[in-house]
Amino acid sequence: MKGRQFIKQTAGATAAFSIVPSYVLGGCHVPPSDTLYVACIGVGGRGGGIVRELDATKKVKFVALCDVDDRRAQASYDQHKKAARYKDFRRILDNHLDEIDAFTVGTPDHTHAVIALPFMRAKKHAYVEKPLTHNIYEARLMARVAREEGIVTQMGNQGSSSDGIREAQEWIESGAIGEVERVDCWTNRPVWPQGLRNINTGEPVPEGLDWDLWLGPAQERPYHSAYLPFKWRGWWDFGTGGLGDMGCHIMETPFRTLQLGHPYEAEASCTTVWAGDFVEANYAKACPPSSIVRLKFNTEAYGNVDLNWYDGGIMPDLPDELKDGEMIGDWSGGSVFYGTKGMLVTDCYSGNPRLLPSERMQEVKKPEPTITRIKGSHVNNWVEGIIDGIETSSPFSYAGPLTEAVLMGNLAIKAFQYKVLKSGKTPTDWSPFNYPGRRKLLWDGDAMKVTNYDKANDWVTRNYRSGWEVK
Repeated sequence: MKGRQFIKQTAGATAAFSIVPSYVLGGCHVPPSDTLYVACIGVGGRGGGIVRELDATKKVKFVALCDVDDRRAQASYDQHKKAARYKDFRRILDNHLDEIDAFTVGTPDHTHAVIALPFMRAKKHAYVEKPLTHNIYEARLMARVAREEGIVTQMGNQGSSSDGIREAQEWIESGAIGEVERVDCWTNRPVWPQGLRNINTGEPVPEGLDWDLWLGPAQERPYHSAYLPFKWRGWWDFGTGGLGDMGCHIMETPFRTLQLGHPYEAEASCTTVWAGDFVEANYAKACPPSSIVRLKFNTEAYGNVDLNWYDGGIMPDLPDELKDGEMIGDWSGGSVFYGTKGMLVTDCYSGNPRLLPSERMQEVKKPEPTITRIKGSHVNNWVEGIIDGIETSSPFSYAGPLTEAVLMGNLAIKAFQYKVLKSGKTPTDWSPFNYPGRRKLLWDGDAMKVTNYDKANDWVTRNYRSGWEVK
């Protein structure tokens, strides 16, 4: 089988991080064979779910819990009263580095890399929520550091530990639908306000929230309730939109089963937000309400594959073979694989592959299992990877390239949003009449560079606030 070769991809990036303590490269705590000592950063919201899932393994002791918002973290704090509590993750580096074996990151997208890298460079095993990072450069760097330090890693795309995604791969590899030429993926996201005009005012910071720490590498601005909680996903400085939120779940099935690797081309079209008649709203800092993204891949195993992404209520074409009452995907989204001999549909998280038309499920023999199934939860898979040495489902060697492919779609979305003044003035205007706008981006994955539109290379990384740089 040619598959899985692509997950070995790594590329150069300078290993440095501005806030790593000088002792970070020292020795590590050695755990008992059956217990993992963990620090958790971001323990409210989704991060609180990670804490509960770790607790359920019965193999973890919590050394420290960290969250910038006391209120959001309170349930986790109450659940683990003996764990040290912090607002600033750097205090864990200062005070507990020799006590922990591993760490988790359940914070907003823009802080994943800035938090994770110093712990990784101290050889601490890493569990980081999806998307792995906020930009492509960070994803490439995280994969490289994980390899260099030899640590056990897992991205929090829980479906990668499901039986369904393995069944989908077995159906594809059995040849049941022939050569796959196209995949349509969709999600119901955003399920938060998105496409808002830029915010120029501030509100009082809620009690218990350290707003400066929450901003982290993002540039300073006043607090506003339009950002928190959860709504940060719709702002480019903090989140990665509907695609970043769900792409690492939904796109993972085609990415894994077809060994997609780097896309070589991306383009997008997005909802236009109007502030008045013939006046486009200034939403330069906000993700659009809906988008269609088209990615092209050239794979070793399956040749050219087109992947189309739909979000914000826009849906792909319904296959003629779909009967009344049948769905493509589930409530959150799904995928349709178009092959030369048939079609396969999958759900968002669990995979749950089904041939179309549905009677083929009785006519075609289900392939024998050839891929090892995961026992227990996605988090437990990571814990067992550290304690027992088993392979994790979504190590950064795999999760990094998957995240890059997802975020390449966001480069195309930003290219659609970005319009240059016809007069040639500074390109800060965002008007529908100031084109170009929609364009195809050509991507050199090995060089990590857009080759035909240099402005897009600014979005491969970001402008980091002083003191929070990632290098």
